Amino acid sequence: MAKNLIIVESPAKARTLEKFLGKEFMVKASGGHVRDLPAKKLGIKIENDFEPTYQIIKGKEKIIKDLQEAAGKAKAIYLAPDPDREGEAIAWHLSFLLGAAGKTKRIEFHEITRDAVTAAVKHPRSIDLGRVNAQQARRLLDRLVGYKLSPLLWKKVMKGLSAGRVQSVAVRLICEREELIGKFKKEEYWDILASYQSSSGAEFGAKLVAKGEAPLGVRPKEKGQVIGSEAEARRIVDELKKSNHAVKEVRKKEQRRYPAPPFITSTLQQDAARKLGFSAKKTMVLAQKLYEGEELKGEGRVGLITYMRTDSVRIAHEAEAEVRKYIAGSFGARFLPPAPIRYKKKKQAQDAHEAIRPTSAARAPEKVKESLKGDEFKLYELIWKRFVACQMEAAVLDQTSVDIKAGEYILRATGSVVKFDGFLKLYEESTDEAAEEAAGLLPELKEAEPLKQLKIGPQQHFTEPPPRYTEASLVKELEQKGIGRPSTYAPIISTIQERGYVTKEGKALKPTEIGQTTNRLLVKSFPKIMDVKFTAQMEDMLDEIIESKINWVEVLKEFYAPFKLALDEAEVKMEKVKKEIMTDELCPKCGSRLVIRQGRYGEFMACSTYPKCKFTKNTPAEEAKAKAIQEICEKCGKPMVLKRGRYGEFLACSGYPNCKNIKPILKKLDAKCPKCSGDLVERRTRKGKLFFSCINYPKCDFATWQRPGKSEPPKDKEQ
Repeated sequence: MAKNLIIVESPAKARTLEKFLGKEFMVKASGGHVRDLPAKKLGIKIENDFEPTYQIIKGKEKIIKDLQEAAGKAKAIYLAPDPDREGEAIAWHLSFLLGAAGKTKRIEFHEITRDAVTAAVKHPRSIDLGRVNAQQARRLLDRLVGYKLSPLLWKKVMKGLSAGRVQSVAVRLICEREELIGKFKKEEYWDILASYQSSSGAEFGAKLVAKGEAPLGVRPKEKGQVIGSEAEARRIVDELKKSNHAVKEVRKKEQRRYPAPPFITSTLQQDAARKLGFSAKKTMVLAQKLYEGEELKGEGRVGLITYMRTDSVRIAHEAEAEVRKYIAGSFGARFLPPAPIRYKKKKQAQDAHEAIRPTSAARAPEKVKESLKGDEFKLYELIWKRFVACQMEAAVLDQTSVDIKAGEYILRATGSVVKFDGFLKLYEESTDEAAEEAAGLLPELKEAEPLKQLKIGPQQHFTEPPPRYTEASLVKELEQKGIGRPSTYAPIISTIQERGYVTKEGKALKPTEIGQTTNRLLVKSFPKIMDVKFTAQMEDMLDEIIESKINWVEVLKEFYAPFKLALDEAEVKMEKVKKEIMTDELCPKCGSRLVIRQGRYGEFMACSTYPKCKFTKNTPAEEAKAKAIQEICEKCGKPMVLKRGRYGEFLACSGYPNCKNIKPILKKLDAKCPKCSGDLVERRTRKGKLFFSCINYPKCDFATWQRPGKSEPPKDKEQ
């Protein structure tokens, strides 16, 4: 008896479906895309309305043959790649290759559960050509930019570079932030802090906020007068010490704090980066596994979350009902709102899929912990908590603000206490901004109550430059500016690092020298393509292709004509980066002259006859640094030399390749180890992530991700 054939993308998903589909179905995997543009040719007939030339992807021939044989025997063929543009395009390519007209049907499901898949099979549809054309347009746009711009960069900057339509704009954002940091001039300002004892004997703190009606002591460029010097700060402290301090006003109010919406792709990547330290790429790899299914004890293979590439905060009514039942049963009626909480979608959201949520709220993290690997469990727990919390009651806080009069000055004390924890019992959203110190509970105070001064002193501050982007804040910026879509955030961030345009220092993204050079040239010669607003508009146009509002060929024509003009002009006018400087120094291997060349990670010296002679060495400036280090290889006794790589400078044995010993250059911090009082130094993990540890490792194992050694505020000299 002929079976029905279901084709999904991954083998893991196929295994999950096989668990609960009957014997009348066979499930096979395509392994993702099966056809694409040729690897070594443009593959686009520009003069023929941008007709693409597709080829079977190398290595997929055996898979295609197997699928074709299965399709020939099947009663019906259900194409079930992921429910997005890429998945729609895969279904379209499969339909073409299988050649089974009349038998192929498109199905999609947003969670891999028995009910969702069964419902999808009962309600198949035809392939959505709007989605297919939108994906084709994106692919062709990216191919045109990459294929045309990359050779230009090879000529003008350095061999091996590449450009991308969206990735290059992301690099621009990072470079522009770096420019702001470089131009930033710090400004000094001071706060005045005081501690008091109330008439009941309770102690609390306050901060100077005003002189008369005028705000005082705030940061530069904010409203109010700034205390700009130590002398001014101490003059005010002297005045305060001579004054009587009493409560002027007590204000109390109840504040409600509401839960955050369920995760969408961008917020999942941001929260996983902040709370779990995961890269965007790692988050999506783990989420894909949770979506496709894992073996659970007592249940078999189960899809644990809904589809993870989404910009929608919508929740299915069945899921709302289930989570409300769970909240009532696990937390009590007080934690359950009268009605389900519905969240408004963002203006640019496509709203094609649900929010990211567990396929069952009843499947609490502790029930699946034994079945999941460590990082998979952490991500599942994060998704589950955010989802359940989003349908819980608001938290209620009692906030108190007390103004204290001291002569002409006003000091303010604030405090808060959680009256009802609500959703905070389960989950609290994280942010990129540095958290303010939590306000504690204030004692009961009355107006006109005199206060005893315990301590009054100044605290020095300096304004700080805007922070470098982290993966979390870059995803947030890309989303806010409309650059890319849920499926593209992680690839964008991975690509710009893999190409060497950006490196990671701790969590911060920093442009490399070659990244800044390439960005400067592209912005100058291709202002439209590198324009953030134009890139966002292109995304909107791709969305309009789906809705059949515009023709995908017209989008390509509108883009390509000005791009070609800019490209032709850049061939002539783009500045050529000086690739090498001839020196008088001779190559010790072949006697030819050495040249100074620009590499991906900075300057180096090389033989002018390369590739015939492959001798390289550090520049004189780098050699001087190396001599100052005077390190000897502990493995073979030869001098260590300075090298530069993707993550900066390091020491390598001069006996390479016979000795391959390398050592990091340990930059000392102005801080001591809390365990042994040794110096703290910068180190990097194998993947280049910055952390800080004791110089006496392995004798002392102290380590931290947080940069230590920030200077403590100066203490009042009179105390």
